[in-house]
Amino acid sequence: MRDLEKKLNYTFRNQALLEEALNHSSYANEHRAGGLRSNERLEFLGDSVLGFVTAEFLFCQHPDLPEGDLTRIRAALVCEQSLYEVAQKLGLGQYLKLGRGEEAGGGRERISILADATEAVFAAVYLDGGIEAASALIHRCLLDAEKEEVVEERRRDYKTALQELVQRQADQVLTYHMTGEAGPDHDKTFQAEVQLNGLPIGAGSGHSKKEAEQAAAKAALETLEET
Repeated sequence: MRDLEKKLNYTFRNQALLEEALNHSSYANEHRAGGLRSNERLEFLGDSVLGFVTAEFLFCQHPDLPEGDLTRIRAALVCEQSLYEVAQKLGLGQYLKLGRGEEAGGGRERISILADATEAVFAAVYLDGGIEAASALIHRCLLDAEKEEVVEERRRDYKTALQELVQRQADQVLTYHMTGEAGPDHDKTFQAEVQLNGLPIGAGSGHSKKEAEQAAAKAALETLEET
């Protein structure tokens, strides 16, 4: 755990909090007799801590942005993919305690598990050191690394933008179709296609169906804007 604390740049007074943050429910279920707790409660708290710290950061960082834009940027910053990337940088996967089935199924690399563990670690730091310690960690791991182009990319709703573009003409119908998926269950990639009046105008991929549809809409927008 000392190695992970170095990566977090934080030393726990109560090591049990960090250990609990790394206990997946599958592991806790296999050790019920010992009263072991999973990280689910910490994840619940960490979600709120992360939301507050991020909201405060954006409120101060962007004094002229309206509430709607602030909400979209926050959603982009705290999305599952962002938290997964933080977990990857910290190497959280190697510290997780998983049940035998989850371990065999590739849970150590599962995006949702790593994202949840990241929130649990944020909560553990909050309970151990208070909001200042948690805020400092979240800033180091996530907010201080904010790149405007990345935020803009994630917060833009390409599906809405495409819908608004095609609606300038009457009788235009957009439909989205999933065209395939690849990879193991813990790291699937989905492919999507968007059609205009039954004709394909864009395709894209992502780690979720929603991401794939957004990627397809982005490709369609680029194509239509060039014509």
